[in-house]
Amino acid sequence: MPSWTFLLHVLAFVGGALLVLSTLLAAIRSFVLPRNESVLITNWVFRSIRFLFSRLARLKKTYGSRDRVMALYAPVALVTLPAVWLVMVGLGYTAIFWALGEGDFDRCFRISNSSLFTLGSEEPSKGFLPNAVSYSEAGLGLLLVTLLISYLPTMYQAFSRRELVVARLELRAGAPASAVTLLEWLHRAGALQHDGVKWEEWESWFVEIEESHTSLGILAFFRSPQPGRSWVMAADIILDAAALLLSTVAAPRNPHGEICFKAGCISINRVYRYFEGAHANPEALPKARIEEPSGESFREAYAQLRAQGIPLEEDVEVCWHQYQELRSRYQPAIAYLGQLTMTPEIKAF
Repeated sequence: MPSWTFLLHVLAFVGGALLVLSTLLAAIRSFVLPRNESVLITNWVFRSIRFLFSRLARLKKTYGSRDRVMALYAPVALVTLPAVWLVMVGLGYTAIFWALGEGDFDRCFRISNSSLFTLGSEEPSKGFLPNAVSYSEAGLGLLLVTLLISYLPTMYQAFSRRELVVARLELRAGAPASAVTLLEWLHRAGALQHDGVKWEEWESWFVEIEESHTSLGILAFFRSPQPGRSWVMAADIILDAAALLLSTVAAPRNPHGEICFKAGCISINRVYRYFEGAHANPEALPKARIEEPSGESFREAYAQLRAQGIPLEEDVEVCWHQYQELRSRYQPAIAYLGQLTMTPEIKAF
């Protein structure tokens, strides 16, 4: 064999092995490693499919029709991902079989895919190394598919827990939900200053959002069963209610509300930084309808809370500035995530 041919076979073997190894590591980092890692292959697949869906959503005139289109994005992307893994593994092993002298590209391609899908229609020539490679490909193909299938229940459990809180929040904050309505309900329930049960529940929800939506980023794009709901909208309402409580309500500091607010700011900002680091582009979608509060709307909310008998600080302007400072800790993250996930309309009050 000429030296250049031998070198070409070596390069094909090394390149194929690297392609297979990088695919396996991508699968492990995407679904097994409990960290918020940005994986190039996964990002490329999700961004490519998102580009197609966002262009299709732009053709729709109403939010409801766009919501129906984007509801399919995350499931389709999740199903496409293992298909891309299998294609990459098949191509990598095709190069390896060619490097081992199993024939031309067409035959090596048939051997690779026969091994990958355990068909047995094509077999490598007799020999320990080619057969060992064939068996390793068959095992790896089953591993990749099993990996995704085994993690689907975990993902849907996290989705169900997230949406349970979102649905229960709507019962308390109204439809359309608002932070003022939520504070009014807390006041009527006697939970505004003294009962930490709801705040602790929301604190736990924020902590789980941070963990699940960074280790399994595609969860952020699974849309609520009802078009008018969104986990981003729910996070904004809870944080707004906590900001109003801390800045405006004249009562001893609620430690449960404070820690919930802190947990929410940390969680939302870490999810925001995760997607920003993965270069997720929100500009491809129609603009999210996020209404920023004004001084006038804040004074109207202040009057509404006072009318409900909630004790408030006397200086409304001081309350407004304190509320603005607290809101600035999470508003950029909410705005980015709202645009990224095409959230329903968000009203502060």
